[in-house]
Amino acid sequence: MNDPIRVAIVDDHPMVAEGIQSILESYDDIYVVGVLSNGREAVDTLPRLTPDVILMDLNMPEIGGLTATEMLLETDPDLRILVLSMHDSPEYISTALSHGAMGYVLKDVQTDEIKTAIDAVMRGERYLCTGARGSLEPPEGSAREQLTSREQTVLLQLAQGQSNKEVAAVLNISVRTVETHRKNIKRKLGISSTAGLTRYALEHGVLQGTGGL
Repeated sequence: MNDPIRVAIVDDHPMVAEGIQSILESYDDIYVVGVLSNGREAVDTLPRLTPDVILMDLNMPEIGGLTATEMLLETDPDLRILVLSMHDSPEYISTALSHGAMGYVLKDVQTDEIKTAIDAVMRGERYLCTGARGSLEPPEGSAREQLTSREQTVLLQLAQGQSNKEVAAVLNISVRTVETHRKNIKRKLGISSTAGLTRYALEHGVLQGTGGL
């Protein structure tokens, strides 16, 4: 018989972590080597526990899941990290994959899908649960238009609370041009309010680093 798959769980919600542990321990071919509550613990402890697969939450205190993923992969590029998150936005999913995660599973999936995901990444395959795949690949014809670099610059200024007139002065363009950019940004993002633009900028890293992921 092959050695069991060594799995570590990193999640700051004890009930969630215990629930996942209990599910995984019902499989004969999985051995849970550790349950950790934040990215700092993961970075400090996991190299010693030598897991094959890490189930990593994103939003955690001290060090978030994305930073922990990067740090762990720098130490051991062969680690298989599977993000387990409640966030289903395309930006969260694509950012996690770009940081080196091999898969993304939403926390509300059927319990056996977590096992399916672990088996897939153990085979060296990328795994996205159905909900994550649907978010990342919108139906044909409904893909959101990308912001141009100028629109991203305008969004950054607006998200910092600047008025159309102030943005125009900073970028040396007319107020009318700023209004046009603003209208196009709202249309492309499907956002109707300035508060919504600010929230989008915060959530998607326009204002700061990884946007608190």
